[in-house]
Amino acid sequence: MDLNQVIARAKAILLTPSTEWPVIAQEPATVADLYKNYIVILALIPAVFGFLKLSLIGVSMPFGGGTFRIGMGAGLTNLVVGYALSLAMVYVMALVIDALAPTFGGEKNLVQALKTVAFAYTASWVAGVAQIVPVLGTLIFIAGAVYSIYLLYLGLPHTMKCPQDKAVGYTAVSIIVAIVVNLIIAAIVGAIIGFGGGIGTGSSYGIGRNDDVTFEKDSPMGKLQQWSKGVEAASKNMEAAQKSGDGAAQANAMKSMMGAALGGGQVEALTPERLKSFIPESLPGLPRTAMSVERNNALGMQISTAQATYGNESGRSVHLEITDTGTAKGLLALAGWAGMEGEKQSDTGYEKTYRSDGRLTHEEWTGSRGEFAVVLGDRFTVSIKGEGTNIDELKAALGAVDLGGLEALKDEGVKPN
Repeated sequence: MDLNQVIARAKAILLTPSTEWPVIAQEPATVADLYKNYIVILALIPAVFGFLKLSLIGVSMPFGGGTFRIGMGAGLTNLVVGYALSLAMVYVMALVIDALAPTFGGEKNLVQALKTVAFAYTASWVAGVAQIVPVLGTLIFIAGAVYSIYLLYLGLPHTMKCPQDKAVGYTAVSIIVAIVVNLIIAAIVGAIIGFGGGIGTGSSYGIGRNDDVTFEKDSPMGKLQQWSKGVEAASKNMEAAQKSGDGAAQANAMKSMMGAALGGGQVEALTPERLKSFIPESLPGLPRTAMSVERNNALGMQISTAQATYGNESGRSVHLEITDTGTAKGLLALAGWAGMEGEKQSDTGYEKTYRSDGRLTHEEWTGSRGEFAVVLGDRFTVSIKGEGTNIDELKAALGAVDLGGLEALKDEGVKPN
């Protein structure tokens, strides 16, 4: 086991997947080699950081409910059982991808299928570190899972030799199976350590089928219930499209599935030129020194980002970033539904998340550096980072951005489900 090689491979598949997948596909390997030299290392990341979060750091409960922790014994059991089952899940998923290969014009090869799963899961495993990050950690973790889906889509034509035009359907069916397997694993872990899985399985709390229970439409549970129904409907559309054999229908169904899973539906993110108009030429006392804008599109999911740096001759600089989360905007709405608010203080600074004028707001300050960020319309994030005498300077700098004008575009490009 060479840890440097593991790091190099993980970095390569995350940063340059298009060129790394052909290399991976040609490398000789065995099931044992893939496990001992890569899978057992990467799969340990979310297990360990999940333990730290649940048993040591704790989970902040919404609405001032305090911090929830599970005991060290239960936490360690969760770590061991979850880790073992995740290793098993990798192999089960490899069997599934191998079995599906002929259906999508690919070639059966279990070792290649295991490569596909192992390296596609890299993003999700690495993002497991973010579990300990307050508030935004959940979004980072989900972003890692979404990127793993993209890696799977890129890898299948190389490892399983499927035609490129069938990669979308192959990916979609594989992901649906992965979701089912994950739910099963969650139920098993919950049953073993004594919590979780109750509502999902309809057992521990005496709650049966999801249709038997209703919540207020605008309540957190009501929003989640609507989300689950959207995913269910998108799954049925995906299944129908797959049976039809229509490539265009499968591609559209895949977009709908991703939109439903991310809670945002199908959303066309703002064009780079449109987003660029919200980047000021200067902030108070700081002219703009650099700027970049881009819109990325993968599997029909769009996200636009604009970044700019401002500085003066004295050496002070701040960095502004505006993001249109596009298809993933439902994740920001979920943060709002769940009431993700809290505050932490230390000898060197503080960080807190709260709602101000109806907007989810995050600020932190350490020494002479800090960050101030807001979420607009459950879709846009605007963040400014840099040095100053206090957080008020960053707030004043962010005041130069037309936040109201950007928030007014929250429904632009949103397509009906």
